[in-house]
Amino acid sequence: MATGAQLANHELTVVVTGGDGDGYGIGGNHFTHTARRNVDLTYLVMNNQVYGLTTGQVSPTSCVGMKTKSTPFGSVELPVNPITSAIMNGATFVARAFSGDGKQLIELMKKAIEHKGFALLDIFSPCVTFNHDNDYSFFRERIKKLEDEGHDVSDWKSACEKALLWDDTIYTGLFLQKDAPTLGQQEPVLDEEGPLAFRALGLTQEQTERIIKRMM
Repeated sequence: MATGAQLANHELTVVVTGGDGDGYGIGGNHFTHTARRNVDLTYLVMNNQVYGLTTGQVSPTSCVGMKTKSTPFGSVELPVNPITSAIMNGATFVARAFSGDGKQLIELMKKAIEHKGFALLDIFSPCVTFNHDNDYSFFRERIKKLEDEGHDVSDWKSACEKALLWDDTIYTGLFLQKDAPTLGQQEPVLDEEGPLAFRALGLTQEQTERIIKRMM
């Protein structure tokens, strides 16, 4: 829906919000292809590593061994890594933030929205009700900021290596940013006469009424 809105009026600033369950599981296919197409929109994912809205089942980003309602003996599945997935799928802006660090989060949100192309901002958002493994203290003890280490945001290999770390060190910040044509810029029809949403329909009144009648 966000892709359709952006292509219908490519002058819009489109921001999509969601969680790790719908973004990387239920809607994982949409995530992959939106990144691949480099649609000019910003995707903010509140990643709590559990299905919080449906009361605590294992999610695509749950860690191995995590006990939930659906995995009472601990999850045996490897979690999805949204950062490396986005990079490999072709996203042109890939970042991670922590909801416990508002200053960094706000700066990354600004940069993501200003970026021309598909921007993913994965946000660690601990679920205080159903996820007691990855709480605020867990992240505060481990998080290091890429900007403090002079990370090169054009180096995709280094970005992937740092995104894979999940032990005593977990990185937040901007992993990758690059310039590439957006889907809208590559569709010639979108450069003609302005946004599609503002153009004449191209049908007569009679044709329009016939179509609507068939649909009713």
